[in-house]
Amino acid sequence: MSPLAYLTWILALGVGAQWLAWRFKLPSILLLLGFGFSFGQITGVRIDDYLASGDGHTSPLLSVVGVFVAIILFEGGLTLKFRELKESGLPILRLCTLAVVISFALTTVFMTLCLGYDLRIAALIGAILTVTGPTVIAPLLRHVNPTRKMASIVKWEGIVVDPIGAILGVLVFKVAMAGSMEAAWPELLRSIAVMIAVGVVGAFLLAKGVEWLLKRHLVPDYLQPVFLLVLVAVAFTLSNLIENEAGLLTVTVLGIALANQRTVSVGHILEFKENLRTLIISTLFLILSGRIAPSDLNETLGKGLLLLAFLIVLGRPISVFVGLIGSKRTTMKERTFLAFMAPRGIVAAAVTSVFALEFEEAALHGRFGPKFSGMVAAQSEELVALVFLVIVGTVLVYGLTATPLARRLGLASASKNGILFAGADEWARLAAKALHDEGHQVMLLDMNYANVSAARMLGLEAHRANVLSEFAEEELDFNGLGHFIAGTANDEVNSIAAMRFRHQFGRAGVWQIAAGDRDEGHRKAATEEVRGQVCFLGEPTQKQLVERAEADPQVKKVRITKVFDWKQFQEANPDAFVLFLEDGKGVRPAPGHLEKVGAETTVYVL
Repeated sequence: MSPLAYLTWILALGVGAQWLAWRFKLPSILLLLGFGFSFGQITGVRIDDYLASGDGHTSPLLSVVGVFVAIILFEGGLTLKFRELKESGLPILRLCTLAVVISFALTTVFMTLCLGYDLRIAALIGAILTVTGPTVIAPLLRHVNPTRKMASIVKWEGIVVDPIGAILGVLVFKVAMAGSMEAAWPELLRSIAVMIAVGVVGAFLLAKGVEWLLKRHLVPDYLQPVFLLVLVAVAFTLSNLIENEAGLLTVTVLGIALANQRTVSVGHILEFKENLRTLIISTLFLILSGRIAPSDLNETLGKGLLLLAFLIVLGRPISVFVGLIGSKRTTMKERTFLAFMAPRGIVAAAVTSVFALEFEEAALHGRFGPKFSGMVAAQSEELVALVFLVIVGTVLVYGLTATPLARRLGLASASKNGILFAGADEWARLAAKALHDEGHQVMLLDMNYANVSAARMLGLEAHRANVLSEFAEEELDFNGLGHFIAGTANDEVNSIAAMRFRHQFGRAGVWQIAAGDRDEGHRKAATEEVRGQVCFLGEPTQKQLVERAEADPQVKKVRITKVFDWKQFQEANPDAFVLFLEDGKGVRPAPGHLEKVGAETTVYVL
């Protein structure tokens, strides 16, 4: 197979796996791993067939993987806002410190006493397996859709703990090479100081430099995403040249610093990086899973399954429950969910590959003495397959159990068909009340205090907030909501809100009431590109909805059946505004143009 054909297949399989996962509501990582492994076995082709062998310390593949991981961590850092720490800062701090130490110690002891690994190898794996990572966390969160608080904690832990685990692996490696903690102590202090200087201080200064450039418009808009992409690659590479594995810390801090500055907007850059992340994750998992041969897995299958069982049943739960003991910011249900949400990803695989080569080379040169060098060399060869089994196993287990567990604990909604209303005028309150009475989740946003108070008097969830505010986009919990209706009296605000919430609900879930300028022609009317889908049959404007609600303040439910079909309904209600449709797929806004409604569908009519 030619390199071009291989690349084409990888891209096609990656997009296909992502689409199938969306279509059938499955974790995309599971399909990517399955597709990659199957493709490698069926074709017998691996990425290694197209790459040179490298310099003995690393390989072109590991270098590419490193840069890709850096981009993903930077993009993840761009999503971390300090305001999220008001509610969950202490649990995140404990999970990234105390829980990491506990997990490291438990895994090291298990690997040594139960699996018979040399202490140096066991400690290395213990350090590496403390990581989770955005490559697996982000797709699973999208699938699980937990509460905003849970999503925030898991996201922060997954992104921040990646560089921590990699740095811990570096420190363990230095101790192993030095032979004792006393001999390694000066080098450890030097490494920690350099990592802090490069990864924290250096990244912060670099973020300030980027902020200065963007504030003065010294980088044009069309170049900004690519400019930051190159900057991330350069910062990652230079940091690693200064101190091994410092690059992950640098790019993570760089992303967090840019996300929390107030001078310039990085939203358009984040959107570009998110699209790139989807492509990178698809490619990485397909390529890396395709490299594993069944013979490699067979040799470590028993040890891998034991390690996997230990991590899922004991290691992660103990580290979470002990790490969060006495925490008043998390409930027992939330800790239970966190205890069973720790999939391992690309960072674990990449870091393991690097250190396995380093250990193997050191052992072959007799670095550990004649008694232990042979054993260390043999065990080093098992590490990549062992960690891959852990990655596949944790993704499989957590991918299949996280969603039902979150729903069972009340931390995720079983339905994603709830409606978010921008505007709480009387027609919106009537519609929301009708949906609420049928058990559907609704939320209303409005700046008018009287409208919000009236909605709350009806028992509806309503917030006095600007729909275009950061509070609305970043602090409200949209768990269970799947549709957004921009229904304020201002057509321009509706259009801007529709564009802004496409990121949250997707284009298919963003709706807008008909604009008043819809019949003004292409010279005066705003382009459809800046609007959401027009909702409600008959395409009523906000003014028409208000007038109809004042004249007849009620929303009726009508059941369309084979006896009383859609045509008969239209003949009996020629002027009715059909607001929502409810069938076996759930509830959703009725589109502006609706030719046919099937039997066994309930319509909500104003």
